[in-house]
Amino acid sequence: MSEQSPTAEAMCRYLVSNIVDDTEAVRIDAVAADSGRTGGAVRFDVQVAQGEMGRVIGKRGRVAQSIRTLVRAAGSRDDVDVEVEFVD
Repeated sequence: MSEQSPTAEAMCRYLVSNIVDDTEAVRIDAVAADSGRTGGAVRFDVQVAQGEMGRVIGKRGRVAQSIRTLVRAAGSRDDVDVEVEFVD
């Protein structure tokens, strides 16, 4: 669990795990980054099982964009800028 933004990471894990079939293969790596905000910034690199990335990204990237929006909102609760990257 990310020390900087536990709320955002929990939200990200919840959303992605409920979209994919293989929840055990969901991996979220938190990478700290520097930002102008008080709490800093963090990037979540999300990996899922082979063949499930399409479900997470969705048509025209709409699901991925929705995940990013919700996780950013959860990050603001911890006063942290959050970026979500989907890694193949």
